[in-house]
Amino acid sequence: MIRSLTSGISGMQQFQQQLDVIGNNIANVNTTGYKSARVNYEDAFSQTVQASSPGNGTISSTSGMQVGSGVATASVRNQFTQGAISTTGVLTDLAISGEGFFIVSDPISGIDFASRSGDFRIDSDGFLVTNKGFLVQGYEDPLLSTIGDLKIDIGTPTPAPAPGVTVASFSINREGVISVRLTDNSSYTRGQVLLQNFRDPSALMKEGGNLYSGLENAGPFAATPLSPGTNGLGRIQSGALELSNVDLAVEFSGLITTQRAFQASARVISTSDEILQELVNLKR
Repeated sequence: MIRSLTSGISGMQQFQQQLDVIGNNIANVNTTGYKSARVNYEDAFSQTVQASSPGNGTISSTSGMQVGSGVATASVRNQFTQGAISTTGVLTDLAISGEGFFIVSDPISGIDFASRSGDFRIDSDGFLVTNKGFLVQGYEDPLLSTIGDLKIDIGTPTPAPAPGVTVASFSINREGVISVRLTDNSSYTRGQVLLQNFRDPSALMKEGGNLYSGLENAGPFAATPLSPGTNGLGRIQSGALELSNVDLAVEFSGLITTQRAFQASARVISTSDEILQELVNLKR
């Protein structure tokens, strides 16, 4: 009877955790680049009542008998499936169509983070940054040879422009190449947005702000970020954002199922308590 109480309690604990995960998924249904999470379960330790034994010429084999002690959470895993891409028309909004992550750097600590959210902006110094001011990484020079903080400004084009010439416009193509057009109608390559991919994305840790840490634990495919469209990486769509991959129909279905499972586990506890009460009353 105690085992049924343990099983019921473990069920309530794990289903409460699944409700937390589902609630967080639903809350982030409109979060740019958000990846939904999924709870995976495993059975808990089983108590062996009778061990199995092999048979021989005169005795048949016997099967084992075990009684489980409930359920445990095996993992809470992020699902890195592609979200829908929505056109915004803002040139600094970048969406990844396919595999890969943007790499952004904290300007204070210098720590790199991965992100699928491309709602970037240009700060007062011309750097391409996230909403929190993290610097987008890529080739920072026109020769596309040095990885650093991306900047959209007049730079050092060859030949040097005349005095007073400034940036008129810019564009970012599907390979992430940043092209700058100056007020004298000349244009040149300013840099390139690079992407990184990981062997085990589930090892990435959510840090809030649409950022992931633990890049080394996830096993990057290359020592440095690579050009979009190479080595299995997706391409970049400028003027668009990747939306959350949360499927509300699936989440609400899971919500109802989890609620019923939670209620059933609670019922197991109350039923076990009633039977224990009957056992106590037998002495009267």
